[in-house]
Amino acid sequence: MSTKRHIQRLVWPTTLVTVNFGLIFFRSDLSDHLGNDETLWLCVNALAYFAVAWFISRVLSIALDKTAAHRQPYPRLLREIITALLFLVALAATAALFTGQGAVGALAGSGLVLAMFGFAIRNVVADTLSGIALGIEGPFRIGDWIDIDGMARGKVIEIGWRTTRILTRDATYMILPNSQIARQRITNYSAPKPHYRAQITITLDHNMPIKRARELMLDALKGATLIQQDPQPDIRVQAYEESGITYALRYWLSRFDRDIDCRDEVYSLVDEALRQAGTTASYRRIELVGPAIPTCATWEKGAGMFSEYG
Repeated sequence: MSTKRHIQRLVWPTTLVTVNFGLIFFRSDLSDHLGNDETLWLCVNALAYFAVAWFISRVLSIALDKTAAHRQPYPRLLREIITALLFLVALAATAALFTGQGAVGALAGSGLVLAMFGFAIRNVVADTLSGIALGIEGPFRIGDWIDIDGMARGKVIEIGWRTTRILTRDATYMILPNSQIARQRITNYSAPKPHYRAQITITLDHNMPIKRARELMLDALKGATLIQQDPQPDIRVQAYEESGITYALRYWLSRFDRDIDCRDEVYSLVDEALRQAGTTASYRRIELVGPAIPTCATWEKGAGMFSEYG
């Protein structure tokens, strides 16, 4: 955001703070014109509290924007939490000003806390508190590609008080309650850096030596255009079993949204290379064996012998 835009955001809060403090500072001179009504000046002081809260919230918001200029943007929830806390302090100070009590006593006596929790149902409160926890801990930010175990996989579009909005790779828009997200395992594919390593597994017959299989598949991966070649892909033996030798093909991706296309490319290149070499991936061979025909043995009287029949 440009410096001009930042200045425009501070114009009205600064003006309101200046006017209010000017009225308070020159109260003795203005009393002759405005009167000495105590209620009027209490309102002026209360307005000054809210003006200061507004000004500080704008300054902190601008500071977050400048900090995020070289990083991913901060979630909107964090800004809303800061603003709400500042105005809550201004409200408590105003209540204390009009009642003549301490800020804590005025806030408790007014029943504001009870009203905040009373108007909402339990699920709404749970979603809101979970949203605050997600905003503070920051397991993901706007623009991150995440996988919420068993729920959704996609790009974070917005983090709100109650819900988080995710755009999937199929261009569908998912809105998930924060309380459900907080209970799931979250995988962030954009942190700490957007590139990460993926892998696929392929099982080959024992008739191909491990060295030959590794060279064959690595040469095939050199022709890939979607995966990263630096760091280079590598191959590790994962299992050596009766059914065949299982290889793990590990490669690096630049972005999570290319995951499916990269996996398709890797499988296609490896399959083509194996077929040209005269071999294919191992598969299960099923041999059908018919059941034995049961026989019955009887003693034939008079013949003095056993006879078998099916």
